[in-house]
Amino acid sequence: MSVLRDLRKRAAERPAHIVMSEGQDPRIVSGALAALDAGLGPITLVGPKTAILALLAQVNATGREGLFIQDPQTSPLTERYAALYSDLRRHKGLNKRIAERQSRDQMIFAALMVHAGDADGTVGGSISTTARTVSAAETMIGKAPDAEIVSSIFLMEFPENHPSGRKVMVFGDCGLVIDPSAAELAAIAAQSAETCKNLVGIDPKVALLSFSTKGSAKHERVTKVTDALALLQAAHPDLPADGELQFDAAFVPAIGASKAPKSTVAGSANVMIFPNLDAGNIGYKIAQRIGGCEAIGPILQGLNKPANDLSRGCSAADVTNMIAVTTVQAAK
Repeated sequence: MSVLRDLRKRAAERPAHIVMSEGQDPRIVSGALAALDAGLGPITLVGPKTAILALLAQVNATGREGLFIQDPQTSPLTERYAALYSDLRRHKGLNKRIAERQSRDQMIFAALMVHAGDADGTVGGSISTTARTVSAAETMIGKAPDAEIVSSIFLMEFPENHPSGRKVMVFGDCGLVIDPSAAELAAIAAQSAETCKNLVGIDPKVALLSFSTKGSAKHERVTKVTDALALLQAAHPDLPADGELQFDAAFVPAIGASKAPKSTVAGSANVMIFPNLDAGNIGYKIAQRIGGCEAIGPILQGLNKPANDLSRGCSAADVTNMIAVTTVQAAK
């Protein structure tokens, strides 16, 4: 079974209430309806009610069971959320009038639904930037108590019968943390390994990537990666991890055996940790556009409750996939 089919199956077995912060986007409506067809739900669409109803009418889905609409401008929840938002931002000196206005923002309203327990997770980003999506999640939902950082991964599902024999890998961080320190890189690696286990159901083998393999080059950027490995191993001594490794040494068994013969990870890594966002974002898009991988994400890690980001170039199928991911996360 493919990773995507498995995620949808697991999500349907334990449905959760997911709120979509950009409900007026036709792709969101189409993806949400497909999620309901797959047995996921309930789903709430946040946005202008008139616009959402018009989209639903176009596909004869008005009054669809399991699908709800919340318009922050008229919702009976808005007053309660404004008070909640004011409490959350009191330390910033936010006054009541500004809280009332900002709580009507769709992204903030959706995140407040999750914070208040009126939904189990939220998905946004088809219209808004990643920065805005993540900011609402971090501010309203908050970082998990044990999380050192909020980061992201992509699940990379390989084309069928890929020459490597692989089906899926985890790439992190390809969407959020621009230039992580060694400590942040170690935290991203630990979070990504946990996500690999929880979402994909396979034992993680973590490679901290670099342009160098085991001292083949000397540079402060290489040192950052080796420092991150030391921190990761100290905090998680039982986690299979190695670095610094070039991508080919981490991915190809023969090259791993040649360049890092003593490594238990080289050549078989399934969690690839990129040293910065430049490398990560470029790397996942090359794998997607040239390698033919299905890129699922960015999937956020380190939050109190699930909130995930969509690419502004997403399809309706991407929306359905992210609803499934968020539902599985909520079950955890």
